[in-house]
Amino acid sequence: MELSVKLDQFEGPLDLLLHLIEKNKVNIYDIPIALITEQYLEVVSQMRAERMESLSEFLVMAATLLDIKARMLLPKEETPEGEEEDPRAELVARLLEYRRYKLLSADMRELEEGSERLYYRERFLPREVEKYKPPVDLDQLLAGVTIEKLQAICDEILRRNAAKEDVEHSHFGEIEREAVQIGDRLDFVKRRVQRPGRHSFRSLLRRAASRLEIVVTFMAVLELIKTGEIRLTEDSTRDDFTLEVNAA
Repeated sequence: MELSVKLDQFEGPLDLLLHLIEKNKVNIYDIPIALITEQYLEVVSQMRAERMESLSEFLVMAATLLDIKARMLLPKEETPEGEEEDPRAELVARLLEYRRYKLLSADMRELEEGSERLYYRERFLPREVEKYKPPVDLDQLLAGVTIEKLQAICDEILRRNAAKEDVEHSHFGEIEREAVQIGDRLDFVKRRVQRPGRHSFRSLLRRAASRLEIVVTFMAVLELIKTGEIRLTEDSTRDDFTLEVNAA
């Protein structure tokens, strides 16, 4: 039987054996060892002598095949279970394992080739998502701070301011309404806190020019605490709180 084989396509003797089994369309569990050995030796004889490292592997398998062929001609030995031992069993197990890894390798290669045809869009997030900040842990941020303490300081400043306004406006018949914007007070508080030095909550409220400005400034402080932009630290020695930028 003529057999034309290109040796460079085989990765080893097991690869060549699988090729011959598939080419002859025989059952891997019932290998016609005489036929496969004959064809295998024919292929190995075509290998060039300079490929000694590869050739040695093929020659070892050739010897294995000849040994199996010889053992099959002898009377078969029985196993302890009373079954006849098949000389091809070990070779079949090796072939099955090799074929399994070969199929896995082909699947991996196919996935790799498929991934080369995939293109991924650059990372893009909507502005709303990029601007999102995780919720602030108010319990941690306001550790040692209670709204009652803040309210008490604010009420004290309001009472002093009310007494001051009564004196200043006692000779006037009409008091004009002031326009105080929460946005302006937010910017004011952030600018103050970003300056070097100690920033007193009590002093911040005292800088307000009117009752309305005191209230709006107080609301601005609470809002900045809520958004996590500033934090308060209790100063028990001065019955006050210190404002600082929240670095967390």
